[in-house]
Amino acid sequence: MKLLRVGPVGAERPALLDQNGTLRDLSGLITDVDGGLLADASVLSQVRDAAESGQLPVLDGEGLRTGAPVGRIGKIVGIGLNYHGHAAEIGAATPEEPIMFLKAPDTVVGPDDTVLIPRGSVKTDWEAELGVVIGATARYLATAEEGLAHVGGYLLVNDVSEREFQIERGGTWDKGKNCETFTPLGPWLVTADEIPDPQALDVKLWVNGELKQDGETSDQIFPVGEVVRYLSQFMTLHPGDVIITGTPAGVAMGQPEPKPYLRAGDVVEVAIEGLGRQRQEFKSA
Repeated sequence: MKLLRVGPVGAERPALLDQNGTLRDLSGLITDVDGGLLADASVLSQVRDAAESGQLPVLDGEGLRTGAPVGRIGKIVGIGLNYHGHAAEIGAATPEEPIMFLKAPDTVVGPDDTVLIPRGSVKTDWEAELGVVIGATARYLATAEEGLAHVGGYLLVNDVSEREFQIERGGTWDKGKNCETFTPLGPWLVTADEIPDPQALDVKLWVNGELKQDGETSDQIFPVGEVVRYLSQFMTLHPGDVIITGTPAGVAMGQPEPKPYLRAGDVVEVAIEGLGRQRQEFKSA
């Protein structure tokens, strides 16, 4: 299923995109698309049955904002340098273990919302990523297969990053990852049953219409199941938590000087097959 949240910021309601591409209202069945829904197989089954019946109310999508497709996110965990091509383009060694950082849930915006370039920023960068939404509590998992079994769904992410803040200003990566609006999610949360192999997806990103990233999740150093297993050794992953699994080659930081970092007025588009497409205009904070 393709689950959405639509409406004004802070007042989004749950919706579903059916197999014919028709937007359907879910607010009569559930209150939100969140970890509680993903963890409840019986309610998910009711939603699926309602979708297949074709009886859910139709929503007019004209002028209707699409919000982030998952609400009430507990935490966002990022995995850095997780593509062979990206590590190579910036001259970094292949990590022996996953590199982890955190993003605050209040950085989340919808897939087509404006993204703000921070004041004083000169190195705001793009990162197209596959996002994983946890569907069952995960702690101390033993295998990558168990990791995949704890995934509730997948979504599209632009892990916007300020490289000077991240790398040159001391401290941790978090400093360059947590500026406001830096985590566009969506448009859809696609339930895990519709993505049989998360390591077989094309990941693309354009800046002002020019293709910058054209990668495949098969290039990931640590695949999705292993990432979930690994993280569960260090933290409890709860339903609705989001893991962003790294970016392929093609970021601004990896290109020759002068590196084409983002400026106000730039437009970034991101797409992963089956997970939809995003479009953000960048403006000054």
